[in-house]
Amino acid sequence: MNLERYELQSGEELEVFEFVSEGPKGRIPKIVQYFPTNYKDVYHLGFGDKNLVTGSIDDTVVSNNNDSEKVLATVIATLYAFTDKHKDAFVYATGSTNSRTRLYRMGISKYLNEALKDFEIYGELEDSWELFKLGKDYNGFLVKRR
Repeated sequence: MNLERYELQSGEELEVFEFVSEGPKGRIPKIVQYFPTNYKDVYHLGFGDKNLVTGSIDDTVVSNNNDSEKVLATVIATLYAFTDKHKDAFVYATGSTNSRTRLYRMGISKYLNEALKDFEIYGELEDSWELFKLGKDYNGFLVKRR
């Protein structure tokens, strides 16, 4: 995706990324983190505002800083960086609410043709997985770098 994005900061392992959203609500620190799961080479993507007290991700806050496209492009940039370093990784993502999961689906759908050049994308159903299909509701998403 050749979209405007925020500058990222990360450590050597490229598992935690930080950036600052800028908009009408001010400067809002964000975190994208790739958490290992109990499954080999499967990571969970966590994303949200940075809690300034604990330093952890708060994925319940609704920032509405009028920069969702730029934020999405920045999160996708972390996915490229992470999968460059972790070549065999599968990355699982889901929203903290149904409406956030729907926003993720809309973002994937909008850039699907471009995303499929670099990633395999699967949608999570109640009890199975399938290749991502436009217009279908999913509980989560799994991506693997081609």
